[in-house]
Amino acid sequence: MLIILALGTSCDTKRTKSDIEIVFTQDTLDVGYTYWWEESGPFIGYCGKEYALVFSGTVINLEKENHDAAPLYISQKGTIAMDEVYKIKDMGNNSYANQKFFTTDCFNNTDVTVGDKVLVFCYDYEGELIIPGNNSILNIKGLDHPLVGATKRFIDADENPIEIKKDSTLWSAYGYRKQLNQMIRCRENTERIISR
Repeated sequence: MLIILALGTSCDTKRTKSDIEIVFTQDTLDVGYTYWWEESGPFIGYCGKEYALVFSGTVINLEKENHDAAPLYISQKGTIAMDEVYKIKDMGNNSYANQKFFTTDCFNNTDVTVGDKVLVFCYDYEGELIIPGNNSILNIKGLDHPLVGATKRFIDADENPIEIKKDSTLWSAYGYRKQLNQMIRCRENTERIISR
């Protein structure tokens, strides 16, 4: 009888949007760097731009800086082994397809080294997965870092910044106060206009 109760309650656990189970393939996802975008990080756009892919992982390779693209930007390619995926936007054939490894060339001026745990925010641009710069790769020191929980709460709230006001202090500690507050103001103004 006790075993039946345990099985019955374990089946009732509710999963959130950000609890995504992935069976990783040993493939690599190569994501372009939109170096011309003025914004980078977890909160971009006046009213916010939807995430296309959010994950945590471990930096496994960093190449030397490459100045061939100068004066546009300094390229530094790196590879991250994905540990957990929190958001996948459906982009048809260009959607994330369970790749284990992630490469991009926007590692210049990040504070990461090989072995570091990171939280990564990708967006879409003209139907392609992109990363808008080094502020979209955050050093988190571990998968239990508070920014992981705050990011998951934001995703679970359908990326509504009003729902994560209580996390403002945490995001502020990492330099994202202005961006998050702007998104909150925009969403509040939009909701005020709609409710009229």
